[in-house]
Amino acid sequence: MVKGEQLYEGKAKKVFATDDPELLLVSYKDDATAFNGLKKGTIAGKGVINNKMSNALMQYLEKKGVPTHYVEEINDRDTLVKKVQIVPLEVIIRNIAAGSFSKHYGVEEGTLLKAPTIEFSYKNDELGDPLINDYHALALGLATQEEIDTIKKYAFKVNEELKAFWKSCGVTLVDFKLEFGRLSDGTIVLADEISPDTCRLWDSETGMKLDKDRFRRDMGGVEDAYQEIMRRLQAHG
Repeated sequence: MVKGEQLYEGKAKKVFATDDPELLLVSYKDDATAFNGLKKGTIAGKGVINNKMSNALMQYLEKKGVPTHYVEEINDRDTLVKKVQIVPLEVIIRNIAAGSFSKHYGVEEGTLLKAPTIEFSYKNDELGDPLINDYHALALGLATQEEIDTIKKYAFKVNEELKAFWKSCGVTLVDFKLEFGRLSDGTIVLADEISPDTCRLWDSETGMKLDKDRFRRDMGGVEDAYQEIMRRLQAHG
């Protein structure tokens, strides 16, 4: 596998071409952003943790029947993935009220929701990733009804599997963001990453936040929280 030209640089990752047109190399950075890039910083070692955690969880989900873009971990920061066309929907699953959900709906943070919720945001930084529904997604041509149904099915499956996984690590999965992509044949697969950047993860006993909220809210101990969540994942085996 030959690392080719850089195709893209996002807030947390760089993407490179390879000598295989169907495969890309993703390289994870230590850069951290919040509030659609308004807050910027660095979390030492974050790229390594997010790369390894995301890869471990993608492989776990593959075994549970959720197709992903994961191919192979190359080193601590670089992973080979299937080339996908990202569906421009950020998919948010919530089990417990937190963050914007608490703010928008006046629900105290930490309140267990009566059922998991799913939200779509239009993946567009210039517009501030606005919340949209299925009808908006169809009207804007972002996805077909069949794709939306598939994404919802996989998202709730991911939730059930990861809730159980993290529970066994003494961690509560509060909410998380997913992204999906289309392979060259149109197949929908889970893409992007699953990490403390994209999930709210709280210690089941103490409620201590072990995710990017520590960076967002200037709580301190960000690196320690990322290392702790990685330690628990590795202890799970």
